[in-house]
Amino acid sequence: MSNIVMVFSPHPDDAEIFAGGTLAKMIQEGVQAYIVIVTDGRVGSFEYDSQSLVSIRSEEARQAARVLGAEPPIFLNHPDMELDLLPPGLLREQFIRLIRQYKPDIVIAQDAFINYEVHPDHRAVVWAVSDAVNSATLPLVHPEHLYEGLQTHFVKEKYFYTEQIDKSDKIVDITQTISLKLAALAEHKSQMKFLLEDILVQVHAAGIDAKAIAGDVLNDPAAAVGWALQIQAAQAGLKINAQFGEAFRYIRFHPFIEGLIKA
Repeated sequence: MSNIVMVFSPHPDDAEIFAGGTLAKMIQEGVQAYIVIVTDGRVGSFEYDSQSLVSIRSEEARQAARVLGAEPPIFLNHPDMELDLLPPGLLREQFIRLIRQYKPDIVIAQDAFINYEVHPDHRAVVWAVSDAVNSATLPLVHPEHLYEGLQTHFVKEKYFYTEQIDKSDKIVDITQTISLKLAALAEHKSQMKFLLEDILVQVHAAGIDAKAIAGDVLNDPAAAVGWALQIQAAQAGLKINAQFGEAFRYIRFHPFIEGLIKA
């Protein structure tokens, strides 16, 4: 098992939502985990003002990381919903720097090649991560890092998470760690409430009787989000005959190198 995993999370809760079970499993197996939170989450609420929300969500992220057993989060503190306004290449440089500094054996991030991603922050992060893991090995890409004492680094394993299970080629069995995933998510109290409220806006617009489908679970935002995620995890788990799973597109080496390994 590799020693260090780094997760690139556009918002304070994304790591837990999409890869919390996998992250908890890796940590239990002895991996040191770092969660890089790119934005400050300042717009994800129907209740708080932005200034209050930044403080609330950063503390919630710290608590969630503790539940998983991860290191304290690395906050880049870019304004939520404004990553597309950053100077071109800034995120890529920051991600390359972090990869060279922490030298992760594994990187977990959203898949840059999934369809229908509607959030601009997610789109910005996924492409910057894809670029970073493929260029952190090149000494002439940001050579100033080398002058500062950082060395190039190759990430051995890439786990790109996706909700499109049919596009995945690796399902991680999280049956034993889904409880930790849900417990960590529950620490994101402000975001769980916001996610439920946002979903219910669409449910009501669709004319669906949410109470008839989900029952009293809707009275508890964390439980409601957890209920939905367990359904998704069960669907992923079916592919490997497990109760619960998380889906990824998994990459180690260039296809040519993989061919030599299997030869």
